Amino acid sequence: MVRVIISLLAILLSFHSHALTQVSASVDKNPVMVNESLILTVTADDDIDRNALDTSALLTDFIVGRTSVNSQTSMVNFNTTRTTTWNTVLIPRQSGELIIPVFDIEGVKTQVIKLNVLAANKSAASSQQDLFITTQVSATDIYVQQQITLTVKLHFAAELKRGSLTEPTLAGANILQVGKDKESENIINGKRYRIIERVYAISPQESGEVTLNSPIFSGEIMMPSARRSNFLSFADTKPVSVVGDDIKLTIKAIPAQVNGAWLPSELLALHQEWQPEPSQFKVGEPITRTITLTAAGLSEEQLPEITMDVPQGLKVYPDQATLHTGLNNERLVSQKVINFAIVASQAGEYQLPEITVPWWNTVTNKAEVAKIPAQTITVLPNADITQIVTAPPSVALENTTPSPIVETVIIQPNNFLQWLFLALWLLTLVAWYLSAKRTTKPKRINGETSSKVNNAQLAIMAACKKNNGELALTCLLPWAQSQASSSSESESLTTLDSLHSYFNDQALTNAIIELQQSYYGKSPSDWSGNNLLAAIQMLHKKNHSKSADKKININP
Repeated sequence: MVRVIISLLAILLSFHSHALTQVSASVDKNPVMVNESLILTVTADDDIDRNALDTSALLTDFIVGRTSVNSQTSMVNFNTTRTTTWNTVLIPRQSGELIIPVFDIEGVKTQVIKLNVLAANKSAASSQQDLFITTQVSATDIYVQQQITLTVKLHFAAELKRGSLTEPTLAGANILQVGKDKESENIINGKRYRIIERVYAISPQESGEVTLNSPIFSGEIMMPSARRSNFLSFADTKPVSVVGDDIKLTIKAIPAQVNGAWLPSELLALHQEWQPEPSQFKVGEPITRTITLTAAGLSEEQLPEITMDVPQGLKVYPDQATLHTGLNNERLVSQKVINFAIVASQAGEYQLPEITVPWWNTVTNKAEVAKIPAQTITVLPNADITQIVTAPPSVALENTTPSPIVETVIIQPNNFLQWLFLALWLLTLVAWYLSAKRTTKPKRINGETSSKVNNAQLAIMAACKKNNGELALTCLLPWAQSQASSSSESESLTTLDSLHSYFNDQALTNAIIELQQSYYGKSPSDWSGNNLLAAIQMLHKKNHSKSADKKININP
């Protein structure tokens, strides 16, 4: 019992008597290459506060990465040993001889370390590289808001366990990754490397001389371990970091002679397509005009709006613009495509004005204008549309109530028969006038003359005849709004679902559902406009009959 107490006392005394006596510093490689990481290890022979190591003195010559701290206590034959170890990842900023300064831990100092940093183009350095980054930009002398691409390639010959690559940084710039990472392999200086390639689109927003900071890779690589067992071979991991070379950029301001929108591009072009061909245009049938704007070195967001003005007699229905971005010969190319559906209400020749987009040519340093010239289209009569818009004989297009016919009547005196015929004629005329006033008043449906087929209805019926589902989807809401009886009801018709409750017509509902499923269903299919056209025509006929029923009251 006494021996046990003595042993415990000895242990307690050993804990309290231990104090910091030595601090050492070392690096895992020397020499090292520019932008390649090394590990600085600082070890103290006591249990020290983890925040006792101050690495701020290294920031001038090194990029200081993650620091890990490990504390360990061991006891052998009542001798207690404590150690605190700091592992810090460093990346040299420049070549030459760099100094890792003295570190002071609770009054105990480390020794100075002289580090030989090799330039990237030296063969001695390249033979040591297991991990490095290369960067390349499409241009270094650019304008404000001109978009360039930065290609980053991470080369590694060791096995990576985990890692992450930061984004490049540039003050006052929009930076966006383009596409997905690409993987490949290559042999460099006799060593096989796996390569991960990433492309960024960079759009500076401020002029001047700036520095584009390269991304930094931080991770862990697998290292063989000397520890072995009879059954298993273990592997350790080693933290690594690497950074690419920074790139100097010259950003030029917007030229003084530029007025309006600023579109700096290497190439900007407008293109149009027609369907059907321009010689086949007919009244009431939709004409699809597709305008494509293509620009190199501009993002999707920078592409301007495209509008099209049409003369009286034409109606235009623009679709939602579609945007595309891709790489072509390491250049970012963006496109905006928009379809315009044009419907003519009458035959004739129409002059379409030109479409222009001013832009700045970054190759020639001159202002230019992309243009689609003005052109004349000829719209031919359409017998089918004429039959649709012609009113039935029983319905008047205008208030055709005739004015009473004034006749001169010569009355002979003392002629009884003449007086009798005059009275009968006057009574007939009054009766005929009252009857005509009741029966020839224009029938109105939803506040409009019932026989009137407006342009919106022409467009939807033409789309159905052409089996053009995309155009039919575009024309459904304008047609429905044209049928509304008030402005408030028209404003409420903003979605296809609102059409079902407003018209309360099962045939129309089924036709709209069929149209939506053919384009947005799980199995898209070709669409036929017969059902939708029949539903619209039947709805039009029902409105006629409802109007007539209101004027006929049958007593039981």
